[in-house]
Amino acid sequence: MSSGSLPARRPLTVLALVASLFALLLGGAGPAFAHAGLSGSDPADGTVLKTEPRYVTLTFTESVGFSDDSLRVLSPRNERVNPRPAQHVDGKDDTARVELSGKLPQGTYTVAWRVVSADGHPISGAFVFSIGAPSETAAVVATGSPDDTAVGRLYGVLRYVAYSGLALLVGAAAFVLVCWPAAGAVRPVRRLLVVGWAALTASTVVMLLLRGPYETAGGVTSAFDPAQWGGTVTGRPGAALIARLVLLAVTAVFLRRSVRRPDRTDPGVRGRLVGALLAAALAVTWAAAEHASAGIQVALAMPVAALHLLAMGVWLGGLVTLLLLLRRRGSDGREVPAAAIGRFSTLAFSAVAVLVGTGVYQSWRQVGSWEALSTTSYGKTLVVKIAAVVMVLWAASFSRRWTARLVRGASPATDVSTVPAPERVRVAQPVGAPAPAAGTELGTAPGAPAGDAPGDEGEPPPFGAGTYRRSLRRMVTVEAVLGVLVLVITTVLTGTQPSRAAGERAAAASAGEPRVKVVTVPFDMGTANHQGTVQITLAPGRVGENTVEAVVYTSDGGLAAVPELRLTLTQDELGIGPLDAKLKDQKGYWAAYDLRLPMPGVWTLNITVRTTDIDQVTVHDTVRVTSVPR
Repeated sequence: MSSGSLPARRPLTVLALVASLFALLLGGAGPAFAHAGLSGSDPADGTVLKTEPRYVTLTFTESVGFSDDSLRVLSPRNERVNPRPAQHVDGKDDTARVELSGKLPQGTYTVAWRVVSADGHPISGAFVFSIGAPSETAAVVATGSPDDTAVGRLYGVLRYVAYSGLALLVGAAAFVLVCWPAAGAVRPVRRLLVVGWAALTASTVVMLLLRGPYETAGGVTSAFDPAQWGGTVTGRPGAALIARLVLLAVTAVFLRRSVRRPDRTDPGVRGRLVGALLAAALAVTWAAAEHASAGIQVALAMPVAALHLLAMGVWLGGLVTLLLLLRRRGSDGREVPAAAIGRFSTLAFSAVAVLVGTGVYQSWRQVGSWEALSTTSYGKTLVVKIAAVVMVLWAASFSRRWTARLVRGASPATDVSTVPAPERVRVAQPVGAPAPAAGTELGTAPGAPAGDAPGDEGEPPPFGAGTYRRSLRRMVTVEAVLGVLVLVITTVLTGTQPSRAAGERAAAASAGEPRVKVVTVPFDMGTANHQGTVQITLAPGRVGENTVEAVVYTSDGGLAAVPELRLTLTQDELGIGPLDAKLKDQKGYWAAYDLRLPMPGVWTLNITVRTTDIDQVTVHDTVRVTSVPR
């Protein structure tokens, strides 16, 4: 028995360890980023329409789901003007369209949207368009992060708890089924299984209740609204949570029958197979509702993600289990056998190899380029995770070294957990026989060196088994702490927009609806009723053909009809211009639909406004013209 073993005098040791694990996890919690994005809309943001549109259509970078209030169109008076909920356009999952009510008055309308991306994360936003002419609007729309709410923050915390529970449950069960079946009868291990199962089950139940408010931006109390449940159970994330609860119920029966029974010494091949299938099925409930379920190569990404999650659980949860066993000394005097530690070392090495292999694929799939490692939030977080994994591998190398020494120093004949201590036997000595030499055990042939007695395996190792166990316990502690850090970063990554998706979102935005650049320039002719502003709208504001629309307003904000409005553009740096936009009166506003801009850069707008035959003024402003995206 190792002299360095610490007696397990505190029955709550496992709970304290798990509490520390959760504290570390929750300390790294942060808001999640959106995983899909709005790539275009019709009408586009900021446009001024001559007539009212019949529909408002939004296009996203990936498939989205929505509820009845996912898309709202609000009038200048903050009145909803879309009587029916959104629908997909022609069966396209990446679109959302609402039909507007009858004749709409002129003014600025606000479009507020909140949808659920394919990987289960809600995204939201808002934009405006105008009919006839822009106006003031009373619509107030929250456009903050969907996770920056009470429900969003609570849901994020529960995700950490769920990952932690899975790691403890899978890791402890794997240690019992593969490394040391007798550990199922050890009280700290049994508690660890219960804590892992309970944490995963409780977090899943609460997440299922909060799923509706999380998607629709509702309050915490709306989690008990039956109207929310219908949308939850029909969505993919909700279905995955329900499937997880069913699997956890089956897992509880399996643990009771195959792992936690003190009379079972070996679960057998069938028990190990059932346990592996249950663990794999639990991991799939994550893969089916997160990053792996959206993007490229979904058929390959989902099993890879499940393997990654399982390897994490086997390795990290197994480390926690081994650490508990190394720190205990039961009343029966038994310790975790060196052979069991050796088997876990092999199992952990295989798990880490799977983690690295699947992690490389997932990194390539989600990042997409070397440049994204330093230019996107996902890439920067991934670099931190890689550094943490390197530190884990460094600590693991020392753990394997101490494990190898412990296994070499403990043969089946000397394993203190299975072989009773040798008994001393009194040997009769003839009268007058010399006493045994100092340091020689009774029963050893006189003159024989120590260690040559029957049953000895040779010279003892330079250090005792207790020294090896203490060193191993310290390195396992370091490895477990670093493993918790890796789990924290992994959980953060699941809530961060992948770099490849961010790039596709930017490309889709550039190739989708044109951007609009609006410039408002005041003018003053120095006489009464001859002051106001001119609003110039340039779309898309890039090199090539552009549309120009100009609206003149009086000083009190009303529309003004002027007999002439002229616009020319010059590029002072390159000496280009002036280019005449050739605006034409459209009975209420002025427009040109074929203005060609040859070069990017800052262009000067020269606007001449004539209000009477003799009253006119020229004002100036600038606008930046961008190049065409490739």
